[in-house]
Amino acid sequence: MNIYLLQAVNGIGIGMLYFLLAVGLSIVFGLLRFVNFAHGAFYLLGAYFCYQMMQWGTSFWLTLALVPIAVGGIGWLTEKLMLRHVYDKAHEFHIVITVGLALAVQELVILQWGALGTSVSVPDALQGVVMWGSFIYPKYRLFVIGFTSVLALLLWWVLEGTRLGSAVRAGSESTEMVSLLGINVFRIFSLVFALGAGTAALAGVLAAPIRGAEPFMGAEALGVAFVVVVVGGLGSFGGALLGGLLIGVVQSVMSTLWPEGARLMIYIAMAAVLLLRPHGLLGRKE
Repeated sequence: MNIYLLQAVNGIGIGMLYFLLAVGLSIVFGLLRFVNFAHGAFYLLGAYFCYQMMQWGTSFWLTLALVPIAVGGIGWLTEKLMLRHVYDKAHEFHIVITVGLALAVQELVILQWGALGTSVSVPDALQGVVMWGSFIYPKYRLFVIGFTSVLALLLWWVLEGTRLGSAVRAGSESTEMVSLLGINVFRIFSLVFALGAGTAALAGVLAAPIRGAEPFMGAEALGVAFVVVVVGGLGSFGGALLGGLLIGVVQSVMSTLWPEGARLMIYIAMAAVLLLRPHGLLGRKE
């Protein structure tokens, strides 16, 4: 029985990483109505920047703080210099420019770090396991669950309890109304895009000691992020959290029951949710 409890807890940890990966994608879509196919590239950069900084001797804790800020800055510049000019274009333009950006980042990563993956060490303070009776669990994975839970509360407070959050929520309803109130909508767009890039990079940093860093992890992460967003509901913070946890637990538990079909099951779970709730678990009808 302990194996299923272990996999359920693993699923929560994986699900919280999926939440961090998907929440930025969901918020950006809710505000901008812009589907960002380059979102996985920010996750990829987060993992490789973590690897590089630790190779330079930087502590994991400093890396955890600096990498999301650096990648968020890259996201801010990307939105300001490139993506802003195609918001009013057809969705085909959104797809072409963001897919092209994702492929460019992937090739740059291969040029810099090679086509083979690399491992990232777990910080010394989080090596080993925690024991509760017969239940044994790695310290690092337990840290990931606790840290991402606190971060989820912080993100919720930013979106629900601050002026920026009010502007984002109002902008998701009507950008014209926000502009008439004297708020610089494009500045809000840039900040939200940077926040989405930063949270994706943070997911990459946290995932690197678990799965390492490899050049094609961005495309894989993008597929999972879309599943989480669709299951939870486009544009919904709570939906991203619920969807991430659901998909993480389903994948983790099924890796014990049916290892060959564990990844397939997340898409079956998505199809089941869409059959029952076409707008996602917490999504709104347009």
